[in-house]
Amino acid sequence: MERENFSSRLGFILISAGCAIGLGNVWRFPFITGMYGGASFVLIYLFFLLILGLPIMVAEFSVGRASCRSAALSFDVLEPKGTKWHLYKYGAIAGNYFLMMFYTTVAGWMLYYFYKMAVGDFAGLDAKGVGALFGGLLGDPLTMTFNMVLTVLVCFGVCLLGLQAGVEKITKTMMLCLLILMLALAANSMFLPGAEAGLKYYLYPDFNKVFEKGVSEVIFAAMGQAFFTLSLGIGALAIFGSYIAKERSLTGEAVFITILDTAVALISGLIIFPACFSFGVNPDSGPNLLFVTLPNVFNAMPWGQFWGALFFLFMIFASYSTVIAVFENITACIRDLTGWSRSKTIYINIVLITMLSMPCILGFNVWSHIQPLGPGSCILDLEDFFISNNLLPLGSLVYLLFCTQRYGWGWNNFIKEADTGNGLKFPKWMRFYVTYILPLIVLGIFINGYFALFK
Repeated sequence: MERENFSSRLGFILISAGCAIGLGNVWRFPFITGMYGGASFVLIYLFFLLILGLPIMVAEFSVGRASCRSAALSFDVLEPKGTKWHLYKYGAIAGNYFLMMFYTTVAGWMLYYFYKMAVGDFAGLDAKGVGALFGGLLGDPLTMTFNMVLTVLVCFGVCLLGLQAGVEKITKTMMLCLLILMLALAANSMFLPGAEAGLKYYLYPDFNKVFEKGVSEVIFAAMGQAFFTLSLGIGALAIFGSYIAKERSLTGEAVFITILDTAVALISGLIIFPACFSFGVNPDSGPNLLFVTLPNVFNAMPWGQFWGALFFLFMIFASYSTVIAVFENITACIRDLTGWSRSKTIYINIVLITMLSMPCILGFNVWSHIQPLGPGSCILDLEDFFISNNLLPLGSLVYLLFCTQRYGWGWNNFIKEADTGNGLKFPKWMRFYVTYILPLIVLGIFINGYFALFK
């Protein structure tokens, strides 16, 4: 199968960042920040993003570029003869499918909210009315299915156009529009009356809030967010490493992508927290922050319908950039395994992803009696737990061990690939940390996920 490549370095950076930039940044990051104390949590998160996320991202990119294959075959190409690292291909592929089993549904919610905000259906609703609208959406499987299917068709349609003409070209446009929308929304929020209190909460650290929540709980939340926001461990980034030439070192590229990813997360906080404080809304309302709390904020805001529609358009760009990137990875993996054409692979996966997304949708209504993680939970919670608390940390552990252990690809091969090209080199002094300490931290994150579930 002929290997495609990006047409430019900018394409690689924006698409890789688009894979990472998604609901983890603009939905999960603000509400977790609100729950765990604002600025103090942000500092802890940034620290773990640097010491956890960045090395694993370089490892994924290195395996992808050295093998010139997706996660379906990259370990087969690079592993020492007689070893079984290639078996992880099934975990990586499963991770991409599990992520899309609920991500396509939530991305469909963004489409629905954009439409509702644009046509003025939120106008005049009080907090109870907005909550009822969201509840009505969750109770309507046909509406959710329509928006999910539309999301699947649009995003796979982009992949069908090819890597350069579709994925690269359209994702670059989406990312640039996303950044422009974010800056406009942030500027509007920061100049609202009373926004200073929100900026102080978000930018001025108060570590007493960390102790109130519990230091270990805040630390593990920051670690988990660092993994979730970068989509590490399931080969979703490795595929883009396989598409990039060797002119630039991978550490430097990973730094650029991490900075862009982090900037989007931080700016999303500048949009949300000043607006919440300006209108007296509690910022620690959890997952409901986006779907119930913020529409109330926009309702109270001058030109709220306009700003609300822009906000949910920005959310569509953010979520679709991730869906397109993961769909491209799924397409590459299945093509590597089967030798099918791009079009055949995509048509089959349109049907498959649509079917796999239905349990998540039905879990809110027809199958709401199924509560797999205890009272009040739903099928989405199980799917999210399986990917966020299992496949992401365990997959990251596989990439780390493969790149540092002599029974895998090994440190020397990894560092040679990571440092090939111009740009920032991977720090050699980090070898002990990356080889022995970081895997233990990742394992601790995995164990804590189960401890938090059953405590």
